[in-house]
Amino acid sequence: MRIKTIHKLVLKSYLGPLVLTFCIVTFVLMMNFLWRYIDELTGKGLDAGVIIELLVYATINLIPMGLPLVMLFAAIMTMGNLGENYELLAMKSSGMSLMRIMKPLIILTVLISIGSFFVVNNLVPYAYKKMYSILFDIRKQKQVMEFHDGLFFNGIDENISIRPEWQDPETGLLHNVLIYDNSSAGGNMTTTVAESGYIRLSDDKRFLLITLYNGENYQHTRNSSWFNKNSMRHDKFEVQEAKIAMEGFNFERNDNSELINSSQSKNIVELQHDIDSLDVRVAEASSKSYEPLMKDNIFTKDIQVLQLPDSLRIDKSDFRNVNLLDSISKLDTRTRNKIWSSARSAAQNSRNSLTFDESTAKVALSQLYRSKNDWHRKLAVPVSVLIFFLIGAPLGAIIRKGGLGTPIVISVAFFVFYYIVSLNGEKAAKEGVWSSFSGMWLSAFVLTPIAIYLLIKATNDSSLLDTEWYYDKYRKLKERTDKVWLPFKGRVTSSKVWQMFASIKFKKSKTNK
Repeated sequence: MRIKTIHKLVLKSYLGPLVLTFCIVTFVLMMNFLWRYIDELTGKGLDAGVIIELLVYATINLIPMGLPLVMLFAAIMTMGNLGENYELLAMKSSGMSLMRIMKPLIILTVLISIGSFFVVNNLVPYAYKKMYSILFDIRKQKQVMEFHDGLFFNGIDENISIRPEWQDPETGLLHNVLIYDNSSAGGNMTTTVAESGYIRLSDDKRFLLITLYNGENYQHTRNSSWFNKNSMRHDKFEVQEAKIAMEGFNFERNDNSELINSSQSKNIVELQHDIDSLDVRVAEASSKSYEPLMKDNIFTKDIQVLQLPDSLRIDKSDFRNVNLLDSISKLDTRTRNKIWSSARSAAQNSRNSLTFDESTAKVALSQLYRSKNDWHRKLAVPVSVLIFFLIGAPLGAIIRKGGLGTPIVISVAFFVFYYIVSLNGEKAAKEGVWSSFSGMWLSAFVLTPIAIYLLIKATNDSSLLDTEWYYDKYRKLKERTDKVWLPFKGRVTSSKVWQMFASIKFKKSKTNK
């Protein structure tokens, strides 16, 4: 009964920091996402529902990156709080080991680790497709029509520029309007100058409604001989109205999931199917590139690259015992030039054919590496969650500091180290320098010994990160040093020390003589 109460206390102490750190880490990563895509989201009049939906999908995509940091941060905070309040010491004094105290947290972490696999494998690919589908629709939408005093606006059409001198903020009336219209298929250019007017989109954002007052139109007409024959048309008007069909201002949702076919949008079953297909494609592309090169260009059927005359034909059995260069050097200059020209032409043809076929093989090979990396990532993330908890819990028990100060510093330091190692391993695996298994699991191989070492130290009540322990050692060392130098205090000066070293040097020189 007592153990169950302690386990409930530990579990309750862990759930609060877990939720808190998840919110903090998600907020920080979300700010990074907004900073990347802020230019695409602003100035388009998007509804709040669209932006919220995009942020929800982006948050789900950030779970694989943020969840290990959340587990590390929460574990350090929980165990640090228990140690700082001497609750952990009381539990140990009652006969409970550290692993027994952490038992409910380990069970919860294992469940979270298993759940994270299904999130990464099923939910994240779905959210990835939805997120980029929304971004694709947003990128197709044009900016909301907003005029600024004295500046040209080209958001309607790249061939139409509108510049008002100033706009009434209450009525929206534009004054001293200048419009350049070069959208005519024949290349005609129309310049419109008006004292005032209104330019706005219709309610359904399908038409551009233009109403201008007291202005002039200048139309420059071109024909086939525009460089020496052209005409100018000039019209005046009191009121001019126009209605132009517009596209792209109204945000339209489309299902673009089929267009998103990257490896990050697939689960582990689909990735395995792609890996099998890409293995076959890479093998076929390699065989198409290298086998014809070896058989037809380098090692021909008569085992000769060069088109030698009949006098230099070499039997296959004697090929290794003959030096071709010595034989070619005996020929006349014209025949040698002909042989070298033939060899140079064959080499260039081989290089061109290899370059063309090799590019196809490289594309398939790059896709294969990415698919393998994402396959291993879906298994590496749950393991990383468990490893980071096993690092954070003993760290918190050792430092015995709760709150947000020390845990944040240590968590960020470990996460940066983890991120750098993971990034280098993934880069090596993506370039084919390492296997996907070695590259994607490198961080796990590096952090696992650290977790085991910290668990051993925390179980043995080590003072590895206790600042008071280090300060106590420094104080004791200082006291011993002071006791050694105490008899010489006040009697040993710099001049006396210098005289002592000088006398020693003088005695040595006298002895040498």
